[in-house]
Amino acid sequence: MAERDENDESPAPEEEGTAEGEEQGGVSSAGRKRLLIIIVLAVLLVVGGIAGAYFMGYLDPLIQKLTGKDKEVAAAQGRETVFMDLPELLVNLNTGGRRTSFIKMKVTLEVEKKEFVPVIEKLMPRIIDNFQVYLRELKIEDLRGSIGMYRLREEMLLRVNTAAAPAQVNDVLFKEILIQ
Repeated sequence: MAERDENDESPAPEEEGTAEGEEQGGVSSAGRKRLLIIIVLAVLLVVGGIAGAYFMGYLDPLIQKLTGKDKEVAAAQGRETVFMDLPELLVNLNTGGRRTSFIKMKVTLEVEKKEFVPVIEKLMPRIIDNFQVYLRELKIEDLRGSIGMYRLREEMLLRVNTAAAPAQVNDVLFKEILIQ
């Protein structure tokens, strides 16, 4: 019986280690939850700060340095861009019926280098022919809205670069567009 009295007074060795571990350095479940909440809030605060700085434009210089775009901007500023006016284009549109529709447009080409201007002038009949053939197949529905104008610009840019190769045209600019 003496053995039982000793066991009753002191906890079992397994229980004793657990109790001491919690008192000495173990973290309770409530403490773990608080620590987890603090860590999550800190991470969200950092991510939110970075996202806010990005959308406000504060990170643009850093992003440009990391991606090398600042060198491209400097190179673009040093370019000698030339603008060439094309003659006015007046073309029938494909209506599929008896009613006739026309498109009248004035276009300017943005040429990459001055050296390309004589090449493009020499090939101007071919460029205008490519534009005329393309425009003649368009329908009025193809030109509706900003997406229609964007497609028209991209197609014309593709055609002028194909016809004028190796000369490079950077953009096709519309001065006037009239659809009737």
